[in-house]
Amino acid sequence: MTTSVGIEVEGVNLAYGSNIVLRDISLTIVPGEFFALLGPSGSGKSTLLRLLAGFNRASAGTVRIGGADVAALPPWKRDVGMVFQNYALWPHLTVAQNVAFGLEERRWPRERIRQRVREMLDLVSLAGYDSRRPGQLSGGQQQRVAIARTLAIEPRVLLLDEPLSNLDAKLRASTGLELKRLQRRLGITTVFVTHDQQEAMTIADRLAVLDQGVIQQVGAPRELYDLPANRFVAEFVGSINVYVARIESGVDDGSATSIVDIDGLGRVRVPVERVAAAARPSAATRSGRAAAVAFRPHAVQFAGSDAGDGLAFDAEVGTTEFLGEFVRYGLSVGSLRVVADLPHARFVEALAPGARARFSVSAREILILAESG
Repeated sequence: MTTSVGIEVEGVNLAYGSNIVLRDISLTIVPGEFFALLGPSGSGKSTLLRLLAGFNRASAGTVRIGGADVAALPPWKRDVGMVFQNYALWPHLTVAQNVAFGLEERRWPRERIRQRVREMLDLVSLAGYDSRRPGQLSGGQQQRVAIARTLAIEPRVLLLDEPLSNLDAKLRASTGLELKRLQRRLGITTVFVTHDQQEAMTIADRLAVLDQGVIQQVGAPRELYDLPANRFVAEFVGSINVYVARIESGVDDGSATSIVDIDGLGRVRVPVERVAAAARPSAATRSGRAAAVAFRPHAVQFAGSDAGDGLAFDAEVGTTEFLGEFVRYGLSVGSLRVVADLPHARFVEALAPGARARFSVSAREILILAESG
């Protein structure tokens, strides 16, 4: 098994003419980590992955793999393996021949190649498929062949560009978990690109969220979901309600940071740990200023007799969506719209459009957000 290595990107900028694609990217990926680059189309995530592979060159900054500066090295000298979105299998070659391709290019002995191909097909659970051609395989099987071919050359780093995008929803979920199992077994440092936040949250140890060539936040999935650094991350990672609110008081006794007034929903004291770190020192948390205040749809509950220290408001049901495990309501509170995800109970009817009810949100579920970086 290849010894795991870390990746360090420091102060990287990359532009195509006047179009700046990556802006001052600095990132550390630890050895053996399964790391995701997440962002919308055009955010720079695939450009960054190709930069690690050596297909792109930075105009400034350094890239180190295993502590060695590889910025000037071509792809074939970086000792990394990359699986492309379309898998790039040779359709006229058998599965075994596809897996052996890189080994033959490196002039491995014939018997060693045969042994290595068997090992790789066993690894990806495709033993017995060696004589088939790519056209005879499912999408998930083709992906596993592409991974086997890449791993056969024993790279120090595995790079995956949208590895699950060509699969249907059910197969994506199972293949993603299989991919994580394989990565854990090998211990190889892996970086994958995706625009699917659920996919990244399920598979990755940590992830970086990019927007317009800038890293907005790096962290574990739960950290990004529970404490997004700014409004962009909050809105991109999961569903969220965001409102402009007025700060009535700033930091006082250290146990709570601000009392905020969300017009139409009410006043609430927000605990300091629910303020995005980037927003804490800013003017947005000072008295009299406007701020972005948010809470997740699942934080909305039917209000009891005592709403506690959170928000409590009356709302009219506008829309109802049955999503299996929960019902998604579009609520109207005056001119405001609130999305609420309430658990579905068997044989319990959902509220009908036009119904009115009282709802609450715990103060611990409310965030004060910084603007995007």
